[in-house]
Amino acid sequence: MKKVQILTPDQIKQKLNRLAYEIYEHSASEKEIVLAGIEGNGFFVAKKLAAILKKIAPYSIILGEITIDKQSPLTKKTSVNIAEQDYKNKAIFVVDDVLNSGKTLIYAVQLFLNQPVKKLHTVVLVDRSHTHYPVKADFVGLSLSTTLQEHIIADFSIQGKETVCIE
Repeated sequence: MKKVQILTPDQIKQKLNRLAYEIYEHSASEKEIVLAGIEGNGFFVAKKLAAILKKIAPYSIILGEITIDKQSPLTKKTSVNIAEQDYKNKAIFVVDDVLNSGKTLIYAVQLFLNQPVKKLHTVVLVDRSHTHYPVKADFVGLSLSTTLQEHIIADFSIQGKETVCIE
């Protein structure tokens, strides 16, 4: 199958800026928020959002990384490198790059349900709209209709040459 670029580095930057402003508008009254990125590309997106939010928002940001076995999340324990007391009663934004089936996102969200939280939202750069789990993205950079055979690949390995492709 042929790879087709759907987001250029500039477009990714624009989407991340817009997402950061949406997050800020939605949490303007907070003193502190938590951005928890799913390891790999989700954490990359969370770091980029945190950098933008630090420039525009007056509140502090706790940045964390969620470790999850994406193929079989029940086999290994899902964890986050933030202590429970640091996210208790806070606004939490779980971040990933692409929402495919929803499996990874729902297990990542579940991680925060053991403590009382003020708000719990999901953020994705690209939403394919093929979820098999009862989860949706609250903040979306790009909604894209694809076939089940197509795959979205986010490549953030080279700074300044980040890209999102469909194949």
